[in-house]
Parts: sequence; structure tokens; C-alpha cells
Amino acid sequence: MKLGIVGLPNVGKSTLFNAITNTNVEAENYPFCTIEPNVGVVAVPDERLDKLAEIYNPAKLTPAIIEFVDIAGLVRGASKGEGLGNKFLSHIREVDAVVHVVRCFDDENIIHVDGSIDPIRDIETINLELVFADLETVEKHILRSQKAAKGDKKFLAEVDLYERAKAQLEAGKPLRGLEVTDDERELLRQSNFITVKPVIYAANMSEDGFADRDNNDYYKAVQEYATAENSQFLPICGKLEKDISELEEDEKLLFLEELGLQESGLARLIKASYTLLGLISYLTAGTPEVRAWTITKGTKAPQAAGKIHSDFEKGFIRAEVIGYEEFMACGGSMTTAKEKGLVRSEGKTYEMKDGDIVLFRFNV
Repeated sequence: MKLGIVGLPNVGKSTLFNAITNTNVEAENYPFCTIEPNVGVVAVPDERLDKLAEIYNPAKLTPAIIEFVDIAGLVRGASKGEGLGNKFLSHIREVDAVVHVVRCFDDENIIHVDGSIDPIRDIETINLELVFADLETVEKHILRSQKAAKGDKKFLAEVDLYERAKAQLEAGKPLRGLEVTDDERELLRQSNFITVKPVIYAANMSEDGFADRDNNDYYKAVQEYATAENSQFLPICGKLEKDISELEEDEKLLFLEELGLQESGLARLIKASYTLLGLISYLTAGTPEVRAWTITKGTKAPQAAGKIHSDFEKGFIRAEVIGYEEFMACGGSMTTAKEKGLVRSEGKTYEMKDGDIVLFRFNV
């Protein structure tokens, strides 16, 4: 999973990127400090893996991972090449989902490209530029599909879809809000549209603003906007996250407790990302390796096996499955779980569940 961190210049993108990836890229007080995208790979926090590792003492522990991309700040006119617009648009096309960082704090020492703090204006500046970029793309698809439909009428459905997409964009609305079937949404995704990508709006606040976020008008405005758009939103303080990232694990827990938080911003962001993209994790466990595998919700057992190796999918016989909670209720003993009849034998139609511990049987 690849998440692109976007936003106007000087909203805290690079600070947040540094915190969640535990890196140290430039985060300066001037526009376009980030030019080429910085990339960081982050392990997905999963307490279940840690517990399984305690039981199996494996030679290798492999968590699921997320790739974060810190993309150059976008400004008004980016769709026409202003600022670093062309670079921005090419980089954002490559990610699975967007973390849109929105400035929700006042600080006269940090320049705002528009001279004042207005989260909704900032969101709409970026959304509108992405809509303009998609309008150029949709025109090309309409012409291509119309030409194809002259030789094969099945392409008329594509023409209809792209015409509806064009109308949505001309109304200034992102394509993720367009009512479509699952097949149509997949076609839009494959057609290189940007505004079809799901979004998490990360409201970046000061320490004081984060502590009193229920009374933070900037944050409440972002929350209302995201809810109306049916997008995810996340309250966060980039500076606090940076401080947390520099602590040892036991110190992190104490620090979070003092702040009245159960999880870091990274953990909350990853959970929101999984929900946004409809992802779950299944687990494999043994002395050689304990590992988490990320799949899309609804994935059948053979396709889940194929994530490990294509031969597992081709030669799939069955999956021996037990839920993580059931396994732990048996004292972390697979022998006890089998004696109690809790290890199920599932076939090709079984849909994997989050936290399934699986052993795949297959023919080579």
C-alpha cells in the first residue's frame, strides 16, 4: 500500500512524514522545500504479531508494511504547470490513497502561501487543481472510447461512464463522489484519474490546538468537510508525533498516556488507511517465520494463498484456519485448538477474515 502525503506548501507535510517514518528529511519554512518525493517504508503496528512471536520465537518476524510518499507542495495553477505542478501530478498518480495534510494552526512565523489560515479554502485549492487535471484526462478517454465504439458497441458503456465523469468534474466535484458500480470504479481507477483516489484529511494542529481540538474551529471545519464528502479525517499534531517518534518504546507509552491517547498518530493513520482501502491482514505463524499478509476484504482463500507464492494459488487444496482470538483463548496452543475442533478446514470459496491464522495446503 502506497500513501501520498499532499497539501499546500508549509502545512506540515514533511514534519509529519519525518514523524511517521522516523526519518529526517528537510522541513523548512519556505515553499517547495520538498521537490523530489521522499519515500519511507513503515511497519504496520500489530499487537497480534508480537504475541505470536512470543509463542513461536520465530527466526524471522515480518510485519505488513506501508509506503509513505512525501509529495511536493501544490499551489493554485498546478494543473497548468504552476509551481511544481507537473511533478506533483505525476507523483500523485502513482499512490493508492491520499493523506491530505491541512493546516489548522496559527503561527505568524510560518509562511502561508495565501497569507492567511483557512483550511476549507486550502482543501478546495488542491481539490480544484486535481479536478482540472482529471478534466484533461477524461476528454482523452471520451475521444478514445467514442472511436472504439464505432467498431464495437460494447465501448458505448465506457463512453457513458466517461461522460458522467466529465459532468461530475465540470461541477467541480472529485470523481470519488460519483455514483458508480464496482466495475465502473475499477475502470476509473485504471484510467489514471487522480480524484477517484480515496482521501484522509489530516488536520494538523498545534500542541494546544490538538489538546483542545473539540473547541478548535479549524479542525471542526475539516471534520465537517470530510464527513460531507464521505472521506476519512484524522486529528494530528505533527510536532507531537515527531517528539513521540524520537522516544524509546516504553517512553512512548508513558508520553501517550500523559496526552490521554491510546495510540500514536501513525497507528491511527494506518488504521484509517486500512479502512479507507478496505484492507485486512491474515497471519501465518511458525518457528521459521511469523508474518502478516495484507489483502483486500473479501479475498478468497486461494487468492490469499497466492500472496505468499503463485504456486500456492495454482495448487490450492484447502486452508486450515483459526481466528486469532480463538487461538489465544486456547493458550496459544495449536494442539489444544485442534483438540477442541476450532481449527477449520476451508475450501476455495472461503473469504478470509482479519486476524485469521492460516496454514495453506497445496499440490506442487
